[in-house]
Amino acid sequence: MKRMSIMMAGVLAIAGCATVATDTDYGKAALALLKNDFKSKGPATMERMLNQDEAQRLCSEYPSERPKDVAAQIEANQMKTIKYPSDGKYLGKWQDGEKIAQNGRGMQSSDKVGDANGGNCYACHQITKEEISFGNIGPSLYNYGKLRGNSDEIMKYTWGKIYNSQAYSACSNMPRFGHSGILTEAQIKDVMALLLDPASPANK
Repeated sequence: MKRMSIMMAGVLAIAGCATVATDTDYGKAALALLKNDFKSKGPATMERMLNQDEAQRLCSEYPSERPKDVAAQIEANQMKTIKYPSDGKYLGKWQDGEKIAQNGRGMQSSDKVGDANGGNCYACHQITKEEISFGNIGPSLYNYGKLRGNSDEIMKYTWGKIYNSQAYSACSNMPRFGHSGILTEAQIKDVMALLLDPASPANK
């Protein structure tokens, strides 16, 4: 009898836990923990960590598949955020673009506010033949300009894709380099040159 009472107590305890778990909003609970434990330091701020814009909110709401109208809404709204070069010139120096592509530093708590960020492009893409260490989450960009040319349409598309990838593919894994302030206008020009300048090793 005593053994049965102990077993029943255990079952009730588990049932009680299940009831609590069912009633718990884990999203709110996680957010509360982050707000309580996370402290802003350097470029890693509470605002950047916790405040989602509309695109991030919708991508969180539909993490795998999303309705076509939701995807279209995200892309249309993100397209409006793209700011094209203020002087109308798209290309900087490919040599500096290569340095940005190789650099994975930036926006971490250990970085100084105001320091230049890298793009870490090789983490996801092949770009040059010389670099043999690269990721394949994104498509190969080797011979990007050689294959596509440098028409106004290609210039504008490539700039927009770097500035805010979600304007072309809702919930893209690619960072929104311009929209999120990761890269400056001058840095985006340099990455553009790496991809499109005929003299760049990306096109050799």
